[in-house]
Parts: sequence; structure tokens; C-alpha cells
Amino acid sequence: MGDLGEDAAGGSGACGGEAARRPRVEFGPGGAGTPYARYARLADLHALQQPRSGVPAEYAFIVTTQVMELLFDLVHHEWRLAQRALRADDLTAALAALRRGNGAQDVLVASWELLATLTPAEFGSFRALLGEASGFQSAAFLRLEFLLGNKNGALLRMYRDEPAAYDELTAALRAPSLYDDALALLDRRGVPVPHAPSAERHRIDPAVVAAWRRVYTDPGCAELARLGEALLDTAERVTRWRQRHYTAVKRAMGGRPGTGGSSGLSWLRRSAEQDVFPELWAVRDEL
Repeated sequence: MGDLGEDAAGGSGACGGEAARRPRVEFGPGGAGTPYARYARLADLHALQQPRSGVPAEYAFIVTTQVMELLFDLVHHEWRLAQRALRADDLTAALAALRRGNGAQDVLVASWELLATLTPAEFGSFRALLGEASGFQSAAFLRLEFLLGNKNGALLRMYRDEPAAYDELTAALRAPSLYDDALALLDRRGVPVPHAPSAERHRIDPAVVAAWRRVYTDPGCAELARLGEALLDTAERVTRWRQRHYTAVKRAMGGRPGTGGSSGLSWLRRSAEQDVFPELWAVRDEL
């Protein structure tokens, strides 16, 4: 952070160096607030935290939820860039986007630390105010799941009263996943993959396992092997996020049913045990 004290503006630097400059504190016309506040829409952002109780932990819960939603959007942005790069046969750009996405995923996983010490008494003191609200209902999260290939059209019923979200998720359900485009790239580069995009959940396919085995064992496929490892980096972070979600819920509310009607821990456990890009994990048994 910059030093706003008077000394920061004084004199020349040591040994006659360039004089230090203080940050500008007056700005030309442009609207209310500083240019930074206008650019980042800080007034809007800081007006979004509206706790319904006087419980201190509720504020942390709301902030964490909103941070996660923003990070869902950032991860989606990077994965879509990676997907477009794969379609353009630009593997360098695809790997760069996946790497940036990994950074956002790491922050997502770490964001559970904000709720890691939430006790059952603290959560219980405001839980009733959530009603039937649950993170499971996040359209941004479901959009990520569909992009990974973890598709379930039945879930669209939640959004029938939200036309924009419903239309966007319907399109994501029907569109190729990120993994579909990775497999299509393998096929175009001479590694046959008998695979077609689907609006159903991706299931492990022995033929796709065989394709990845060739990628990892053929010296001429080194570039594609790097893609496989980058996708596995992404998949591993998805699993870490799910596992951290499971432990945070276990600590805060134990085995009670979830607010959104799920079975709570048992549902989260099954989710955490479900591999993303399963063939990339299965092929490890054969290398």
C-alpha cells in the first residue's frame, strides 16, 4: 500500500535520486467517487452485504458466498477461453487459460477457510434465515458443472422462473463440454477418439482411456500429454473444492439435512468421490 504521509512527498531520494511522488488525491470531472471506485463499482459491491441477523458469523457467511460466486464467474471465463482455444487448435493459449483458471480455483478452495471455524451454534443461530436457500441452487456453479461434463438436465427445473438463467443453462447442457473439446483435439491430431458430445453426464469410456494411454506412451504426443496433465490439474482442484465443502459442512452442521433439501453430508460425500475427467485418472493404472 502507498504511504500517504507527508514524508512520501518530500525532497529528492537518497544520493540525489528522483523525488518520491505522493499519489494523486484530486481528479477531474467523471462522476462521484474516485476513478478506482467507479471502475470497480465499489459502491454497488459494498452495498450487497445485507445480513438478516445480528450474528457476526452471518456477515462472514454472506461475504464468502459472494466471493465464491465471483470466482465461479472467473473460472468459467478462463475455461471458456480454453475451450475456444482448443477449437482453434491453439494449445498454447488453451494451456495458459487453464493455468489461470487453476489460480482462481486455488482461491476458491482457500475461501472455505473463511468458514472453516464456523461452529454449529454460530451457524444454527442464523441458519433458519436461509429458508430453502442453498449453494446447490447457484446457477453459476451449475454452469461450471455442465462445462466440466457433469450434466443433469433435471436440475434445470430450479430455474424455470428465471428465464435468463434457464436459457443459459439449457444452452450449456446441450453444448460440448470443455472435455469434449479436448477429446476432439486429440482426434484431429491423429489419436482416434470414438466420442461424441452429449447432454448427459459423462461416464468413463474404455475407448477414451485407450486414447489417453496412447497420448501418454507415444513420444510424438508430448504436447497432448501436457494437455492431459493440465486437465488433471483442473480436475484435482475441483475435487479439492468438493472435499473442502464436505468438511466445512461436517464441522458446521454435522449430518443434518441440507437447507436445500439434500441429504447433506452423504450427498456432498458422493459428489467429492466423483472423478472429473475420469479417463485421465483411470489411465494411471496402465502407465
